Amino acid sequence: MKINLVWGFKYTVLSIITIFMLIPLVWMVTTSLKHPANVFSQFIPNPIRLVNYTEVLSQTVFLQQYWNSIYIGVVVTALTLLFTSMAGYAFARLNFPGRNMVFLLLLSVMMIPQEVTIIPLFLFMREFGMVNTHYPLILLPVFGAPGAFGVFLMRQFFITVPKEIEEASIMDGCSRFKIYYRIMLPLAVPALATLTIFTFLTNWDEFLNPLIFINSRELMTLPIGLSLFTDETGTAWHHLMSATTLVTLPLLILFFFGQKKFIEGMTAGSVK
Repeated sequence: MKINLVWGFKYTVLSIITIFMLIPLVWMVTTSLKHPANVFSQFIPNPIRLVNYTEVLSQTVFLQQYWNSIYIGVVVTALTLLFTSMAGYAFARLNFPGRNMVFLLLLSVMMIPQEVTIIPLFLFMREFGMVNTHYPLILLPVFGAPGAFGVFLMRQFFITVPKEIEEASIMDGCSRFKIYYRIMLPLAVPALATLTIFTFLTNWDEFLNPLIFINSRELMTLPIGLSLFTDETGTAWHHLMSATTLVTLPLLILFFFGQKKFIEGMTAGSVK
């Protein structure tokens, strides 16, 4: 009886916390369906205005920014998975001079705030003519702190794979590269799914880099594009919330289809 009361108390507390966390999300969705005059006077929209979404989607600039965010997110995620899985495998399984020191230097990249390096990076990108292009938005996440986190995550996963698997593969005549992509990568699917969600989510929400490196509206990504719904006359809340709801959908879909592998990746290594 005591155990049931404890569990009942825990679920009650968690349910209350969940409700409070969902209130902003519910307000966002309901506001996206409201009339502009009823944004702050109603919680439940009456009448429901689906035209808010059509008005947002009719804006060519918003659709272009949506496409920019999608393709940049996909490219960054794909490149991150490729390079971090290769580097993680190398740090976990290959013995080379200075391996631990190089790995320590790599981890130190995650300890440097992005704001500290943004000015040198801007000057560097300007020298190569990459300002107001999508190259900084692709290269910096792949080879910066997010990429370093990916290397750390993949290395920790590959360390948990028994060495006997590799030894058996070597005896069968497999090269290192064949072991990597024929054996280790299939085993690393949970870790790769976890890294996919983290990388895409981080890149989708990235605000500072597009703010610094992008000038034209057509090249902006969604975090910057959402600010365009506010001007000197005020904020079009019904349009802003409609756009924000559309921005949230890809993340919900990604997590919905990858949640099983995501949980497996997060718990990988906790059991030997």
